Amino acid sequence: MPSFVYRAVTDNGKIVQNRVEEINRKALIKKLIRNGLTPISIVQRNRITKSYSKTKHKKNINDVSSMLEAADMYVNIEEKGKQKGFLARLNDRLVANSTKVTTRDLVIFTQDFYLLKKANFNNIHALSTIIEKTENIRFREILRDILAGVEAGENMYTTMEYYSDVFPYLYINMIRVGELSGSLTQSLEEAVAYLDETEALNKRLRSILVPKIALLAAIIILLFVGILVIIPIIQNVFKSLGSTEQLPAITLWFADFVDKLIKYWYVPVAVIAAIVVAVVGYVRTPKGRYNFDYFKYTMPLFGKLIFSLDFLRFARAMLLNLRNGIRVQDALEVSKNISKNYVMLSIIENSLKNILIGQSWIEPFEKSNLASPMIIEMLNIGMQTDLQEMLEKLLEYMEIDINNTIAKIMAVLPEIVYAIVGVFLIFLVLVVLVPCIQAYMGGWMFSAAGF
Repeated sequence: MPSFVYRAVTDNGKIVQNRVEEINRKALIKKLIRNGLTPISIVQRNRITKSYSKTKHKKNINDVSSMLEAADMYVNIEEKGKQKGFLARLNDRLVANSTKVTTRDLVIFTQDFYLLKKANFNNIHALSTIIEKTENIRFREILRDILAGVEAGENMYTTMEYYSDVFPYLYINMIRVGELSGSLTQSLEEAVAYLDETEALNKRLRSILVPKIALLAAIIILLFVGILVIIPIIQNVFKSLGSTEQLPAITLWFADFVDKLIKYWYVPVAVIAAIVVAVVGYVRTPKGRYNFDYFKYTMPLFGKLIFSLDFLRFARAMLLNLRNGIRVQDALEVSKNISKNYVMLSIIENSLKNILIGQSWIEPFEKSNLASPMIIEMLNIGMQTDLQEMLEKLLEYMEIDINNTIAKIMAVLPEIVYAIVGVFLIFLVLVVLVPCIQAYMGGWMFSAAGF
């Protein structure tokens, strides 16, 4: 059995090394990931050197704890058994910090791979070229694992599925559609567009939400600080001078609420925890997951956008398959995994069943009441004329519709956030600032003097 020397990073950023025996490199990577280790480098060795004589008995990976217990016995391959110096430890720390694969890494890889495929490179040649220029150590090892799978005759997406923390679900299925339909170059182009659009949308949302959420958090902090610090000071001043002035009723009520909340903090914590556990448990059931996914498609403001994006990607996958001469039934089968939403999957499954019994595959989309009448009508016309041509027009229409929907959301979202912040700001004024103004104006002094 081949012998491998691996270097990996634990969850807490510690570098561990060992020599193990495994069937092949890919099997070793899977076993490392299952045991909570992130591979940095894996080198095959033909014989065991003296440097590893102390750890020769470790033939297989058992668990992370046993690895960490023996971490002091792991040696640095480059230093051939010598103890690590400061620079080596610093290098290991820098390596550990650079193991996270970012969206930028994924975008650069996809763009490069698309350009090489467009230049008629085969998958092996393209991956080998990209690996040499990849700076991220962990991502480089992942690409080497993908290359090993391709060289063994596997599809790229099958290896990507083992790295779901790096490659998004939708990204993997875009590659899957491209490989199975023979249109990998077009799938890569769409994957680049998907990553760019997602990042742009996230930036726009963050630019709107982050400042408003920070402002809301500051108001809530001021509210509680005012109740816990400022209001008791004002009350003590009133009492010490014998004033009969009373704080506003809403201030007294909220102060009493905060006191009880602090005293019985475990009650709301337990209630919230129970609700979270119940909701998560329900969503993990098939029925709960279906209802949750249906809510995502029908929720106010974002529901239409989420469904439109999922349907747009499904339609693109269908078009890719049809262009390569795949019949509608097989195109539906290949394209159905482009979304992991249970509602979309159930609609597509019903479409496949309709084809088997000789009915229209468009009918389930119409009965779902999620697709717009325009989408249904264009699909029906496409089935009567040229489905490929109509799908191209449908994609153009949906892109315009999605951009209009995003524009509406971006116009309405700030107003909603401002309204929420405004409500809390008014509450802050009534609860904290009004008593402060009352104390500042000095009306309590007349009450204290008997006037």
